[in-house]
Amino acid sequence: MRKPNYEKFPCVNISNDASKVAVGWDAIAERLRGEIARRGARVVVVETYPGAIDSQVLPELQRRLKPQRTILAAEAFKPPADIEAMTRDDVTDDPVFGVLTQLALADFLEDSAIARLRHGCETAGGLTLIYGVGAALIHPGDILVYADLARWEIQMRMRRGEIANLGLHNRGVKWSLQYKRGYFVDWRVADRHKRQLHDRIDFLLDANAPAEPKMLAGEDFRAALGETARRPFRVVPFFDPAPWGGQWMKEVCDLDRSVANFGWCFDCVPEENSLLLNFGGVRVEVPSIDVVFSHPRELLGERVFERFGAEFPIRFDFLDTMGGGNLSFQVHPLTDYIRRKFGMSYTQDESYYLLDAGGDGCVYLGLREGVDRDAMCRSLREAAGGGAAFEAERFANRFPARKHDHFLIPAGTVHCSGAQSMVLEISATPYIFTFKLWDWGRLGLDGLPRPVHLDHGIANIQWDRTTEWVRGNLVNRITPIARGEGWREERTGLHELEFIETRRHWFTGTVAHDTAGGVNVLNLVEGEEAVVESPTGAFEPMVVHYAETFIVPAAVGAYTIRPRGLSRGRECATVKAYVRP
Repeated sequence: MRKPNYEKFPCVNISNDASKVAVGWDAIAERLRGEIARRGARVVVVETYPGAIDSQVLPELQRRLKPQRTILAAEAFKPPADIEAMTRDDVTDDPVFGVLTQLALADFLEDSAIARLRHGCETAGGLTLIYGVGAALIHPGDILVYADLARWEIQMRMRRGEIANLGLHNRGVKWSLQYKRGYFVDWRVADRHKRQLHDRIDFLLDANAPAEPKMLAGEDFRAALGETARRPFRVVPFFDPAPWGGQWMKEVCDLDRSVANFGWCFDCVPEENSLLLNFGGVRVEVPSIDVVFSHPRELLGERVFERFGAEFPIRFDFLDTMGGGNLSFQVHPLTDYIRRKFGMSYTQDESYYLLDAGGDGCVYLGLREGVDRDAMCRSLREAAGGGAAFEAERFANRFPARKHDHFLIPAGTVHCSGAQSMVLEISATPYIFTFKLWDWGRLGLDGLPRPVHLDHGIANIQWDRTTEWVRGNLVNRITPIARGEGWREERTGLHELEFIETRRHWFTGTVAHDTAGGVNVLNLVEGEEAVVESPTGAFEPMVVHYAETFIVPAAVGAYTIRPRGLSRGRECATVKAYVRP
């Protein structure tokens, strides 16, 4: 096993001026008081993203700003029963899946309550502080502070039972149900609201660590996002255990050895990951989706933006079963199905690129020739009901998996990674729409059976994707494309049914790349380290290490990659994904 050099906290260097960031509540309050005095402000609005821990933020501001009156936006929310009724069709009774809401934040508030609170604000004699989710709907304010949070931190707070869902009093309910409501309702509503406020935010408050808050001027925040969208960058990866999790990432990514396993790593999922903006050694953490929202054309390119809107359509993540178990046997929905049932405009086409594999590494992919459809459905339902275990190899192909193999998985194809496989999953990004068919009879990390979705899954299985078709279309479809001095390029997928193209470059010298007007996502799949550079010096060189994923915005255009450090004189490789023209 190699010596770890994986950077777990990558940052984007924005400025050498640390004074741009106020660190700690005293410094934050001092800066706010100065702005209040400069503007003669009477109303300070602190809008929070759902998940902020009010008891750790609001008292600190009150103690230092000493407002004559504090108005809580929560007082304007409809009763929880009304909110639950209003969102019932979006949340559904399914334990995992819902429908993306079309609601706006204003739908959660009572008009009469807004009017009452606004009147109280306008008649107050001194400074009024309006705080909470929806605060900017009560009053626009003379100063607007936006307290933002990384999606992963919100999930951790849910797991610890620290927060409730938007407008509800459901702290302590099963965190997966909180996550589902957050995904389908809360975060959709909050993101729409945040995008409306973006251009008039006066201060961005990093509320990820209330014990050490940081605040940045709105103009500096917006400028930092703009700079990020014009240079290669990495988001902050997060790692999580899984029932099937392995041991590979512990070593390669230098993770906590006391944790039983790590199964997941999201290394490029902007809706989930955060972004660290570095100001002279002071790092401000913001959701990386903020870059997508604020600069979609520069980041994605006009063509990709027109197709997907302000969404990042390519996902890179890790699935570690080295020393673990099989992933769940599963299938992803067809595009028409996910649109009709869940309101998503595209589905999770994907692929498995093998970063590593043990001697018994394998991938289950597609159906065996002559499979009996009715027999397979009966077997799945019997297993789900607690009967005999589902015999996956009776119905599905099991292919051996070796390092640098690439398995393509268009939606509707049954699949899973087997034990002893380290997968770089390259996929589209509808996030959670995986229909589990069989989970090998094991329990989840909570000690309960993991839900399967047979009706959804069976409705999407493409029964004609059998052994010979799969072998010819989905397994190692590697084609030489070009070569030059010190490099060669190969096409490795994805399948023609999928919108993502992948290219692998092997190199001992400098490789020229070009975004061609569309976002590129890459991972260094071989070699200790490499450096990404601009031929014209348009951005500062960026060093990447083995297994690190990085994003090259469409606006970058031409860039190069070459071996660096210990990789000089050795062959390196990257896998690059982009949306097909």
